[in-house]
Amino acid sequence: MEQQSIYQVSLLPVKSNSADKRTQSLLETAKRQMGIVPNMYANMANFPAMLEAYGMAYNLFRTEGGFSPIEQEVIFLTISRENGCDYCMAAHSVVADLLSKVPVEITEAIRNDEIIPDPRLRELSKFTSIMVNKRGRPTNEDVKEFLIAEYTEKQILAIILAISVKTISNYSNHIFHTPVDRMFKAREWSAYKFGRKFISLFR
Repeated sequence: MEQQSIYQVSLLPVKSNSADKRTQSLLETAKRQMGIVPNMYANMANFPAMLEAYGMAYNLFRTEGGFSPIEQEVIFLTISRENGCDYCMAAHSVVADLLSKVPVEITEAIRNDEIIPDPRLRELSKFTSIMVNKRGRPTNEDVKEFLIAEYTEKQILAIILAISVKTISNYSNHIFHTPVDRMFKAREWSAYKFGRKFISLFR
């Protein structure tokens, strides 16, 4: 099975000037924060409840999850890689580079599914992958290693919140085949080139 056979919805990106007041407010907030309305947001705006839920959960994870900006990007990049989301991998790589100041060798290791040089961030990425792939059912040993790395049980809940956030964005990008915005183009990524475990899903 090739990528072209994956379903793509016929819904068009929503423009702020043609949206209802609720959706217009959501899109204008995104524009104020990022300078543009990203393609992902314009697509999500077809179902305003989803866009609103995504924005709220995203902000709550950022502000209350108990992780540093670098750790937040490690989590988001890891989830997006496991889900094979080309758009979010590009977007979070740019955020990692420019805003969260993630060392490039960390970002590249996650993008290429290689060993992360920082032991604590390596454990964070590993545990996040476990939570995604085991559907929230880590073993005692999985959690033990996470706690040894000086993370907490409360942060396991924060990772669940991050997974819910990225499920919304990753899955909506899959179903829309969301094109990468120009501002993220420099960090384009492909599940077919880098996501070795993900490729098999399309055969």
